[in-house]
Amino acid sequence: MVLAVTAFLTAVDYRLHVNPTTVALMFLIAVLLASAYWGLSYALLLAVVATACFNFFFLPPIGTFTIADPQNWVALFAFLVTALVASNLAERRRREADRAKQRRREVERLYALSQRLLATENVLELLNALPRFVMDSFLARGAAVMVTEQGTIYRSQPALQFDEGTLRSALLRGEPTILDDDFYVPLRIGMRTVGALAVLGAQLSRETLDAIGSLVGLAIERARAVEDLSKNRAMQENERLRSALLDSVTHEFRTPLTGIKASVTALLSSSSLNDLERSELLAVINEETDRLNRLIGEASEMAQLDSGLFQLDLQPHAIEDALEPALADAKSALDGHPVETSIASGLPKVKIDVQRIREVLMHLLENAGKYSAPGAQVKITCAVKDGRLLTSVADRGPGIDTFEQAMIFDKFYRGRDQRYAAPGTGMGLAIAKVVVEAHGGTIGVVSQLGAGSVFSFSLPLASG
Repeated sequence: MVLAVTAFLTAVDYRLHVNPTTVALMFLIAVLLASAYWGLSYALLLAVVATACFNFFFLPPIGTFTIADPQNWVALFAFLVTALVASNLAERRRREADRAKQRRREVERLYALSQRLLATENVLELLNALPRFVMDSFLARGAAVMVTEQGTIYRSQPALQFDEGTLRSALLRGEPTILDDDFYVPLRIGMRTVGALAVLGAQLSRETLDAIGSLVGLAIERARAVEDLSKNRAMQENERLRSALLDSVTHEFRTPLTGIKASVTALLSSSSLNDLERSELLAVINEETDRLNRLIGEASEMAQLDSGLFQLDLQPHAIEDALEPALADAKSALDGHPVETSIASGLPKVKIDVQRIREVLMHLLENAGKYSAPGAQVKITCAVKDGRLLTSVADRGPGIDTFEQAMIFDKFYRGRDQRYAAPGTGMGLAIAKVVVEAHGGTIGVVSQLGAGSVFSFSLPLASG
């Protein structure tokens, strides 16, 4: 290629009888272009060949390598030196441009790596995925990582082979090691080493290695901090729930226990009670015992639902199959409240666990009865909306504040104004929410203070 370029320029200039100065400039341009696009070695070869052609074809006497005029020796030497210097400068600029492009690519890969690392907040998950992230980001043959607290080495491929001793040495000494194209870099947070990373078969600068070590170290520490924060929040939430449970259960258990204790004391301390009085006291004991049993049952059921250890018996049913038994279950709470039922004609069946949905409706109906004024109407509506079966229970109670509507389905939460106005543990709506969502449905409330509340849940229609 170099000889072809030289021959072409020489032939054109010789045929057109171009003067030596113009020829020299054209050869210099060719040398610069060769250095810029092909490298220094090609440019040097072209400079030497061009010097020879310049002497043979353009400096008198023409057709020989002899130079008659001493000034032409100076011109020839100046041409050769200029060609060599220019090609060297062009090569240097080309290398600097290549290094700049390489640094830009490394910065882009570091950014891509940081984005992938920030998306992972679990330490174990991060350590398992990190070698693959590094390998993909920097086009490496493989990668491996280990941290100070563990002896486990996490690899990008299970069968990846590398110098484990060098990796451990980088962790212990805190100094990077380079073996050919394999890099072993410590993971640092300030002056503290938290692990070591091996990057195999990659072309990386020392600055990029340091950046990778700091970036990966920060990602590991961030994941640990997020985990610790989550654990602290879980502990705080657990403490909050425990306090709420103790507050609710203490209040709810005290009432039936007080009734049972008073009735038993009256039976034991008085021998002058007639049969009717004894029967009334025994009825109180029986009723309060049932209430205690129900409270314990709700707490046990909530624990089961929270753990996910339950299965749904999903079968196509009409909503009436769950509604009618639920009305019977909530009869005592609805006593004194007229109940209006509005069920659209021709409703399709829904695939439900009829006993669970019966329980959901029972909780909603009991709440409507407990929190509505005596004689206030409770309305039940069932209709298809947006391809789902929507069931609503509307009451004429005091309503729920907008702020509390977001928490009304939380475990043990009861409205601040209704907490002691009616019996309950605050678990009914939480149970209803878990059951409805397990069916693939949604549940919510629309309420206005002083105007009552409408609790609604939607269920997907049975296919076919």
